[in-house]
Amino acid sequence: MKVSPVVLNAHYKLLVVGGGASGCAISHHFAKCLPKNQVAVLDPSTKHYYQPGFTLVGGGLMNFNSLVRQERDMIHPNSTWINEGVQQFRPELSKILTTSGEEITYDYLVIATGLQLRYDMVKGLPEALDTPGVCSIYHPKYAQKTFKELERFQSGNAIFTFPNTPIKCAGAPQKICYIAEDYFTKHGKREGATVMYNTTLGRIFGVEKYAKALTKIVETRNIQLNTRHNLVEVKPQEREAVFQLLDSEGKPTDNYKTYEYSLLHVGPPCSPIAPLREAVSTGLTDANGWVNVDPLSLQSVKYDNVFGIGDCLNTPNAKTAAAISSQFKALRKNLHSVMDGKGVVAQYDGYASCPLVVDSRHAILAEFNSAGPLETLPVDQAKPMVISYFMKRYLMPFLYWNFLVKGLWNGPATIRKILHLGMSK
Repeated sequence: MKVSPVVLNAHYKLLVVGGGASGCAISHHFAKCLPKNQVAVLDPSTKHYYQPGFTLVGGGLMNFNSLVRQERDMIHPNSTWINEGVQQFRPELSKILTTSGEEITYDYLVIATGLQLRYDMVKGLPEALDTPGVCSIYHPKYAQKTFKELERFQSGNAIFTFPNTPIKCAGAPQKICYIAEDYFTKHGKREGATVMYNTTLGRIFGVEKYAKALTKIVETRNIQLNTRHNLVEVKPQEREAVFQLLDSEGKPTDNYKTYEYSLLHVGPPCSPIAPLREAVSTGLTDANGWVNVDPLSLQSVKYDNVFGIGDCLNTPNAKTAAAISSQFKALRKNLHSVMDGKGVVAQYDGYASCPLVVDSRHAILAEFNSAGPLETLPVDQAKPMVISYFMKRYLMPFLYWNFLVKGLWNGPATIRKILHLGMSK
């Protein structure tokens, strides 16, 4: 691998912007197919995190250090790693501008920038995160702080929030809620605790089958479910969280409700990165800054030599690591075909998965697309199972490090067909 901190008027056959799970998968695959150093990965980070493990770190169920690798070790040796960020997309010129002001041109571009955690969209939250009681498993620093807050908690309101924006791993805010409630119970703190899950949604989960199972868990364990509650301000000195109430369609109202908290876990608002939000006028992104692609082919609706993958897209699927594997399967086929002068040939099936950990030994393995459940195992995966937890804790990190980021994992579709005797999609 060639590490390039400064690039002068460089040109690449394939430029991948973003070195997370999706960017690594694509770049690894094409680095083995294209001539050496014809693939470049642009990413400013020096560390690569297994982010699905942050929830377990926050619950004291996983060691943080096991989730971290050096970014240089994640890039294929035939690729060039440009350790910078993107300042501006110029898709009409097949060009990007780096944060240091250098220009890079490309024949083909894959945008894999993920999304940006927007703690700044909640008044007082950035400052509150460094005060007692406030935490968030979405950030490396605050994921580690979360378990410390569970240990310190003695009594009072423990509030867990879900934002009024798209969010990566939409199940994570309630996973940490269940893990925390289980921890309080096992450590004699539950009687003095009021555990709340405040969500902007109209129900606890988007897929009906899993929503029913999760609602039963919430009721059985006396967790207060407050729907249509949007966190808009945190007052750390008063230890208060202010929520704007939304109407039945999820639109803001003039009504607010304030809760005192002993523990406040925040699922942060999220958005595309700033250069994508600023690229709306080019047609590269939609009005909200999400990369505007065909939801099946993952090809830009305006630029034939541009594709997108992962959380930065405006596709309707849930933003999870599992979705990336199935997107990768379609994108690599389509990009190969377009490079060969042909049209797109494959479609993304909308698959996503969310292993909903409900205590320290059980999980609901939610697998679905827009049509509903799309389960791999020939059992009812809406039931909390030990095997689902152990898959989340042990199997999925193994698949991530050894297969997904190396461009070797296409999702569970083939396994699903085998286990369902060919009668599943």
